[in-house]
Amino acid sequence: MSGAELAQVEGALERLLAAGTSLPGWLPLDDHRELWSAFQRASAGGKRFRPALLLSTHRTLGGRRPEAAIQVAAAIELLHTAFVVQDDVIDGDQVRRGASSLPGEFTARARQQGAPADGARRYGEAAGILAGDLGMLGAVRAIARCEAPAPVVEALLDLVETTIHGSVAGELADVRLQLDLARPAPMREVLAVAELKTALYSFQLPLHAAALLADAEEPVLRALDEIGVLFGIGFQLFDDLLGVFGDERRTGKSALGDLREGKRTAMLAHAATTESWAQLHPLIGRPDLDAIGAADARALLTRCGSRAWTEELARWHLEGANDAAARHDLPPALIREIRSASDEVLRTAEHALIPAHSTPAPPLTEQPA
Repeated sequence: MSGAELAQVEGALERLLAAGTSLPGWLPLDDHRELWSAFQRASAGGKRFRPALLLSTHRTLGGRRPEAAIQVAAAIELLHTAFVVQDDVIDGDQVRRGASSLPGEFTARARQQGAPADGARRYGEAAGILAGDLGMLGAVRAIARCEAPAPVVEALLDLVETTIHGSVAGELADVRLQLDLARPAPMREVLAVAELKTALYSFQLPLHAAALLADAEEPVLRALDEIGVLFGIGFQLFDDLLGVFGDERRTGKSALGDLREGKRTAMLAHAATTESWAQLHPLIGRPDLDAIGAADARALLTRCGSRAWTEELARWHLEGANDAAARHDLPPALIREIRSASDEVLRTAEHALIPAHSTPAPPLTEQPA
């Protein structure tokens, strides 16, 4: 995405956020203003990966609706923020990008005002859920008002509806898998969750939306869906690695949260098939897991080969996305864009992963037990 396109996306995003600020001017309470202001802050600082993917795909497919593409790209970024905020509620994450998450911000504010811990946490969780609802509403409204022909807008709205339903199902399944820590999660189910939670909205949605805006034929839409699945699962596998082996100074997120929650990742599904599982299992899903216990868990995951296996599987999926782009005879410029995007995911992950032989840095912010 060029600097000019980035500026246009940021401008469109600012307009969407400003519209949310002005809508309920008649309300007698400050709660909405505080909530939407926090959502605006939560939307700042992202890499705008999804808008970039949409715009580059639209351009390389010969799309001629740049204004509509900018609007839809900004809407997808708004949807991403909504999902992130609600994911922080589900995961209990108080930190996001090195600062307080939206639920964490409201929880801390309530504590400062003298609220008990349980009440403050409930207030923060309510803020995250409600802010996410507002963000999703704003995203759908923006897509409905983009400057594209009515059939294209209808197809985009169908796509977004399907995406939200699938992502919600994946998120709920992710939580369900954590309920029974004694039973190893089947690898097929874990990867299906990764497809629904991540690939669907982060990769398939921007790729497919770009193709719809460019009036692409059905074979191109199917090819981009296949690429999006492979790309998204690879991205999620690296994200799972960063959740345990990430350098918090670079990820801005705790490396204890996933272990404490017992998040059922592909890495854990693999570990459950090894001899190390008997030692590893008691460490997973413990809310009181400390830095020493986490270090033991990381050592076991490394020793039994689960870390290396997950890295290899992630790379295989990213390379599979590149192979699919070439196999389906997509425009050369689009093949290069997909290669560039997958290389960027790989570089980012490698930069933020702690080397297998290294000791993790102390946590930026200790997550509450």
